[in-house]
Parts: sequence; structure tokens; C-alpha cells
Amino acid sequence: MALLNFFGAIQQVTGSCYLVESRDGARVLLECGMHQGRRQEEDRNHAPFPFEPASLDAVVISHAHLDHTGLLPRLVACGYRGPIFATEASCELMELMLLDSAHIQEKDAEWESKWRVRQGKPPVKPLYTTQDTEQTLALRRPLPYGVPHEVAKGVQVTYHDAGHILGSAIVELEVEDHHLTRRLVFSGDLGNTCSPLMCDPATLKRADLVLLESTYGDRDHRNSDETLDELGEILQQAHRDGGNVLIPSFAVGRTQDLIYYLGRFYQEGRLPQQAVFLDSPMAIRANAIYARFHEQFDLTNQAEIKARNVKRVEDWLPILRCTPSPEESMAINRIKSGAIIIAGSGMCNGGRIVHHFKHNLWRSDCHLVFPGFQARGTTGRAIVDGATTVKVLHQRIAVKAKVHTLGGFSAHAGQSQLLDWVSHFTHHPELYLVHGELEKMQVLQQVLRERLNWIANIPEPGEQIAL
Repeated sequence: MALLNFFGAIQQVTGSCYLVESRDGARVLLECGMHQGRRQEEDRNHAPFPFEPASLDAVVISHAHLDHTGLLPRLVACGYRGPIFATEASCELMELMLLDSAHIQEKDAEWESKWRVRQGKPPVKPLYTTQDTEQTLALRRPLPYGVPHEVAKGVQVTYHDAGHILGSAIVELEVEDHHLTRRLVFSGDLGNTCSPLMCDPATLKRADLVLLESTYGDRDHRNSDETLDELGEILQQAHRDGGNVLIPSFAVGRTQDLIYYLGRFYQEGRLPQQAVFLDSPMAIRANAIYARFHEQFDLTNQAEIKARNVKRVEDWLPILRCTPSPEESMAINRIKSGAIIIAGSGMCNGGRIVHHFKHNLWRSDCHLVFPGFQARGTTGRAIVDGATTVKVLHQRIAVKAKVHTLGGFSAHAGQSQLLDWVSHFTHHPELYLVHGELEKMQVLQQVLRERLNWIANIPEPGEQIAL
């Protein structure tokens, strides 16, 4: 019979990876994500794959975020040569994100090797290289939403809009199993129905087995209007305090939402800051991809943008300043007040945001805004949990800035939205919770039982089940 193997994002948020094996011998990998967070979790990226990469017939990707795609170049470096399926927009975003990741892997290995050589130790190799990534990108096969496609013998995939980021998909897999068709539905990362640009996640009714993400399985997000009001108040207070506003943000998805909201504030005369800096080369390039796929935006927002005759991001938010070069980025730090600085990375474990921490985090007039989830083991999580100092660029920096967490900006569905989405399935298919910290999964598991009378399973790493 057909089998499903749970290899990643099991009782944790990152490292998405599942293997589907059909009775006829087809082997399809669903996701190939990078482990992110604590050092011991990131070390898992170097472990051997729990399957032979060359034996796979196809790889199916739900969306472009690295916790779903970040090990694809390593998979190719280890021998995979088959197709990689994703939506059209995801294929474009994957190029952006994977090439950036390869550059980081190479630079990190170069830096570590310098220190190792001085200690008489052998140099290290990067997790993967730009060349590995270019070979990976050549294997992409874009698919539209809503059109079934056979990705391997007896295995058919249909993508449905997940509303998480541009190109994100709910994955419907139909697997032929001894003259029967078994239907597996993977939620991917389901979007927050309050996301300003994305459509609401599509609802499906039929499945034999459902994999449900549970990142926010323990709670609902704050009302988006209340969150926007809070952001507006933070910006006004920062203006009165005379400091800068730092916003660590993921380059794809969160940044575009923030620019949309700040543009709305500007249009309404509610933005007191003098300048908004987008200090992320990846986010700047992602903006261009979002612009090309604007027809996939929510219809209400399409109408608003069209009514204002917006052709470019700069028309929507005229005080936006993009700083792609290192020199332009460093120049921002000469500004001590009146600026909003949006920079990566979203969980503050690297990227340009840490340089802005060095110049602003110790200032009591600075305001630090976290617009989303901070995983365990990250610098962002340490600050959210109340750390008085954090290690930044090999030195300790005091956390004197005023810290704000705005959960209403999450690009993930909250608990009630997860319940609503899964409630559309008829006949209670077998349900497994993935992509969440264990305690959050357990809360969602209990709520599913109490409200929907539905038994949800929490798989163990490496567990194998029959479809």
C-alpha cells in the first residue's frame, strides 16, 4: 500500500519534509525544507537525508520559504536529478531565496574556515554552493493553481491558493493504490484571512488524510484593525520619543504587507516618520516579483491600488527608500531619529537587522517592532522573552529599546482559522498535525477534539504510516 513518511517539521516549526511512496514504486518528496533556529537544529541540515535522493521521482513544493525549500540545492548536490514542481510565482521566488541562501552558506563556510585554519583544523565546506543552486533552479517545473498534473507514475498533484505568501499553495496529492485513489491534502502554511494582499485560503472538502500546520495552534491572532491601531500608536510614540523604529521582517510576504500598511498610513496622513528604509536586497527584488503577479492579489486590494493609479511601490509609499548596496545600508546608521527601518532577517539571527541593532538597540528612544513569530533559539525570541542583552556581531548589546510584538500581522492562520479550514472536510479524514511546537500542537489537538469531535494525531520524527 501507499506510505507516508514524516521526516521534517515534526513537533517543530521548520524543516518541512515528507516522503510519499506508492504501491507501484513512485517516490515523491513533499517539501525539502531547512531547519532553522537553535544551533543544534541548524546542525541537522548537514545530516544525511533519510532516503536516497537519486531514488526520488519528483519533488513537490508548497511555497518558497526556506523552511520548505532550503535544502533543495543539497538534495541536488547529493544526486537528485528529477523535476521540482511549484506554482509559477513560487518558482520565481525560489530563485531569489535559494541563491541568497547559497551566498550565505558560502560566506559562512569561508568565515569559519579562516578561524579553523588558524587553529590548525581543516576548513569546512558550505552546506551547498551557488553552482548547486543553479543546477537546482534548472529543475523547476511551474504549475498553475487548480490544474491536476501527474508528477510521477500514479501520483497527481493539484495546487490550491493557501493565501500565505505569493504563490503559496495547499497541496492535493492523489495517489493510485492498487486500483484505489488515495487523496492526501497538505495545508502547507495557511494564510491569515486578514492578510492585506493575499486571497483567503481555498477550502477543500475531500481527503483521506490531511496534514495540518499548527504554528499558531494554541491561539488566535489579535484583530487586524486593533493591530493596525497599535502600530499607528507605536509610530506616533516613536516620533515623540525622537528615536528610530526597527522592524525585523521576512523579505517575502511580511515585508510586502508592511509596505502596504505603511502606504495606507501615508495616504491617510497617519505616518509621522520622515523616511521608511527597506534595507533588504532580497525584499527589494521580491517587491518586483509581487508587482508582476499583482493579479493574484485579493480583489479588494487590487481595486484600491488601481483606484489610486499605483504603478510602482514608490507611488503607494513615496517616502520609501530602498537601500540595496552595503554602502547605502551603512549610511542609514547616521540617522538617529525619524526613520522606520525594515530589514532582514525576520528572526534576527543574521542579515542587516543585526547591524541596526548595534546602532539602535541600546537606545531607550528606539522602538523595536516584531510583526510575527519568533522561533525558539533565535535572537528575536530571546528579546521577546525579555533578554536584557543579546549577542550581536560578536559583542553584547544592551536591550534598552521599547519592544513590541504585533501578532495580528502574522501570515499564518490562527487557531480559529485552522479549525474553520479543516472543518470543511467531510467524513473526518485521518488528521495529522505538523509544523508546530509540541505544546501548541497539543493545545490544537485538544480543541479539535472538544469542538469538532475530531481525533488529531501528532506524528513522531521518522514515523511511517499507510495512506
